[in-house]
Amino acid sequence: MTHNAKSCMERPRKIGAKWTNMHIAPDEKIETFELDYDGKRDRWNGFDPATYARIIEKYEQRDEARRKYLKEQQLKKLEEKNNKQKGENEVSDDDEDEDTMKDDEAKVDESKQMDFAKVEKRVRTTGGGSTGTVRNLRIREDIAKYLLNLDVNSAYYDPKTRSMREDPLPDADPNEKFYGGDNQYRISGQALEFKQLNVHAWEAFEKGKDIHLQAAPSQAELLFKDFKIIKEKLKSQTKAAIMEKYGNAATQEELPKELLLGQTERQVEYDRAGRVIKGLETSLPKSKYEEDVYINNHTSVWGSWWKDHQWGYKCCKQTIRNSYCTGAAGIEAVETAADLMKANIEHKAASEGKNSFYLFELYYTPTQAEEKKLAAWGTDVPADLVLDQKKLANALKKEDERKREEKDERKRKYNVRWNDEVTPEEMEAYRMKRVHYDDPMKDFLH
Repeated sequence: MTHNAKSCMERPRKIGAKWTNMHIAPDEKIETFELDYDGKRDRWNGFDPATYARIIEKYEQRDEARRKYLKEQQLKKLEEKNNKQKGENEVSDDDEDEDTMKDDEAKVDESKQMDFAKVEKRVRTTGGGSTGTVRNLRIREDIAKYLLNLDVNSAYYDPKTRSMREDPLPDADPNEKFYGGDNQYRISGQALEFKQLNVHAWEAFEKGKDIHLQAAPSQAELLFKDFKIIKEKLKSQTKAAIMEKYGNAATQEELPKELLLGQTERQVEYDRAGRVIKGLETSLPKSKYEEDVYINNHTSVWGSWWKDHQWGYKCCKQTIRNSYCTGAAGIEAVETAADLMKANIEHKAASEGKNSFYLFELYYTPTQAEEKKLAAWGTDVPADLVLDQKKLANALKKEDERKREEKDERKRKYNVRWNDEVTPEEMEAYRMKRVHYDDPMKDFLH
């Protein structure tokens, strides 16, 4: 056998033939050839001459059909002339008809001379001395391709096909050099069109069309022209449909050069923490969520106001989400209610004594504490702010640990305790460690 069970192409049986003794396949014939030196290099080894008889038969049928068509055309002409002249000058007409028949037969014979323009030379081949076609010949006065550049690392010259694809002198003046490599001729002129025609013929043949570039070149060229026309029509139709649906931005007004180029000569200065000191306002990052959507008569968004660990609306200072905006009247009502509650607390504190002090601290926070928190929460850091260096170093270490936990979630603990009280040192550590996307020197900070 020439193959094993794994590479067998037959359907595997439920029970093998050696157990059932049924449908035993014959042994495969293994051919061995012992060829000599010339036999191994014989181009026609294994060629069946009977296959060429089909080609001869095909061409004979074509020539016979052509002769038959020419005879039919000649008979039609003769009948027309006989009807017109009614038998006059029959001898002269017959002579003219014979001359035209000879001319048509001569034209048919000319079609057989396919390669009359090729140079026929005696070429030594592997199968012995035979006549072949020689291409890439040069005139004796021209310099050989391999002598244009004697550098070893220059363009490669193939002596078998006498071809040099790359340019041997790429740095020379193109107006002075007469040879720029074989690729120059393959990419330019009609060679590129012929390559496209060849590819189209292959693709059309694969899709089931009876087309062959060498057998019927005129038919292949006509089909390629029709294909290009249909392709251009489809392109224009799709383009028109897209422009009709989405519009054409090219026909609109041109944008200013500042927006198109996106370049300015404005100088921007940053501090160590990456904050903009001079030259440019900090640009707010864009979000994927909807922004500046005002509901229920509000003039500010939810989360624009913060007080006593609660978010709210800045326009009316309400901490209830999706509530209706009451405006300045609502703020005044809240302030009066707070003043009334403060008066009640003071009145009660006066009556109760010491216990009132703790209640007062519970409902009222002094303004000095709020001013201190501004240094931690605000973006503007006052110049007279004094930071404890030990606390700042500890805060920087905590910030590094927090960033490591964000990168690797496996290090994060199951029960996370969150403390919302932020010290000025922790806020400064956050400012120093965060990524500043607008800073051109952000890659050199950390």
